[in-house]
Amino acid sequence: MFSSADYAFMSYALRLAEKGLYSTTPNPRVGCVITNNGEIVGSGWHERAGQPHAEIHALHTAGKAARGATAYITLEPCSHYGHTPPCANALIAAGIARVIVAMEDPNPLVSGRGCALLQQAGIAVQVSLLHAEAHALNVGFVSRMLRKKPWVRLKIAASLDGKTALNNGTSQWITGAAARQDGHRWRARSCAIVTGIGTVKSDNPQLTVRHIQTFRQPKKVIVDSHLVISLDAKLLQGEEVLIFTADSENQKKKMALEKMGVRVLVLPNAEGIIDLGKMMTMLADFGINEVLVEAGRGLNGALVRAGLVDEMIIYLAPHLLGDDAQGMLRLPELLDLQQKRTLAIQDLRMVGQDIRVTATL
Repeated sequence: MFSSADYAFMSYALRLAEKGLYSTTPNPRVGCVITNNGEIVGSGWHERAGQPHAEIHALHTAGKAARGATAYITLEPCSHYGHTPPCANALIAAGIARVIVAMEDPNPLVSGRGCALLQQAGIAVQVSLLHAEAHALNVGFVSRMLRKKPWVRLKIAASLDGKTALNNGTSQWITGAAARQDGHRWRARSCAIVTGIGTVKSDNPQLTVRHIQTFRQPKKVIVDSHLVISLDAKLLQGEEVLIFTADSENQKKKMALEKMGVRVLVLPNAEGIIDLGKMMTMLADFGINEVLVEAGRGLNGALVRAGLVDEMIIYLAPHLLGDDAQGMLRLPELLDLQQKRTLAIQDLRMVGQDIRVTATL
């Protein structure tokens, strides 16, 4: 169905799409390559939300050579007016003869309509070339469109015996510099970083991207059931700070935080703590595709118990901290091994002297 040249050109389009890894949120990462007579005549990628899409950049560079050409696009061309006009219309107007798409757009506003529009105009359309690779690049966007929740990654730095901090709370630094820098890459691609009040109080983190070049910072989301956060906390500095709480009584604290530009959202469940499921749904409503959780064992365990974690990234350092040190997740005791939670390891590699395990739940 697809030739070796088709695979090569789509692979290039995916590499172009990856250039938007840190910048396109809340939009998907998309690349486009245009070929004529087996030669690349145009290429582009979606660089930032609100700016021209990948197809428009590629058509601009191709110019008149786009007529009768083939377009390789990592995501179905849009067929609706948003911040920019429909890309499907632009492809038709340019005289593109054939379009190969890696995957259909999960956005209900598009979802097959873009391909249908092209076919109605007499353009040959083929779908699902390197679908898995395209899906992985936009796993958060797909999750938000289809599940109405972000793709949630839980990042943990631990010793080889699974400990994240000493019993007194000391945790900096268990892993090495290379692992910490790698962690900033996951921060940079995320739309939001979630942490708990326990981590804020013990570590006073900034939760910013510092070791990777990026023009934007992820939103900072704090889970603070009783709204006890200090107004001097480092992560309250800057923009895009959200605090979820179950406390509707402390209006004075809420007003003080909002005066600082922090958005406070009261979201209690029946037990008087934060409804984490509704929190994730709300984050999706805010256009959050990918969430990176950097928290302690309490919030980590609560998210896993609620079935809200999709992926875990665990850095294991070549150290032993002993039984009395703090573990990775607070989970209930199992009385039968049949109750164990099984993960699917997707990737295993060395990062400096540490081991990085990537697994899905």
